[in-house]
Amino acid sequence: MPLLEIVTLPDPVLRRKAHKLATFDQDLKVLIANMIDTMREAPGVGLAAPQVGISSRLIVVEYGDEENGEEKKLYVVINPELTFPTEENALGVEGCLSVPGLVGEVERSSDVVVRGLNRHGKPVKIKASGWLARIFQHEVDHLDGIVFTDKANRIWQPKSEEQIEDV
Repeated sequence: MPLLEIVTLPDPVLRRKAHKLATFDQDLKVLIANMIDTMREAPGVGLAAPQVGISSRLIVVEYGDEENGEEKKLYVVINPELTFPTEENALGVEGCLSVPGLVGEVERSSDVVVRGLNRHGKPVKIKASGWLARIFQHEVDHLDGIVFTDKANRIWQPKSEEQIEDV
């Protein structure tokens, strides 16, 4: 599948609220496959459709806590909505494929429930904690025209030895 161009700030598509998807056709399947390939090649752990110039409510996420022996799992969520089952928050360092060269400390909910549709239009519900919850919140923010720098307490250019996963 061809790789897509990842748009960066100040591209206006990153500041728009994306529209809901209602058609689950071959074009959507191709877009999903291309987004997955683009995310993996970047490399990143998540990608939202606005990051490839498409103002649609679609995200792909691939993550597994390899330190704890957890294999990577791929999530495709269309029209995602988040709910927050706890009030516990955590501060974490984030980067973004659409904001290259910067990282920042962002406070996010430690746990989320993601509801939406899978690539076949069937309902999905994902309970996420820790880093996975952070990835989902970061990607859904993109669908609302928000980038991590809007929420960061502190932003900086990482030193080359700093390893920050781009979400």
